[in-house]
Amino acid sequence: MFVLELTYIAPVERIEAAQPEHASWMDAHYASGLFLASGRKVPLDGVVILAVGDDRAAIEEITRSDPFSVAGVAEYTVTEFVATKTATALEHFRQPAE
Repeated sequence: MFVLELTYIAPVERIEAAQPEHASWMDAHYASGLFLASGRKVPLDGVVILAVGDDRAAIEEITRSDPFSVAGVAEYTVTEFVATKTATALEHFRQPAE
């Protein structure tokens, strides 16, 4: 599992201009099952996305395809973790401890 943290690095006008394409990109990854949850950080300086996957390189490639990345308005930090404990609704994403 991965925590994808976007940090805005551009003026709000540029972020807002890229927002519609970013929203469509997000919708596509929710539809594919890759994204589980997302939302704005508080204070609003970016977004956090919870994603599932087995391949860090593939996840990093996906982050580079985000219209926010392409437009140069946000940077990503990718944190991989092993989800050994989850809420019942997410139990099919649990992973064995290594």
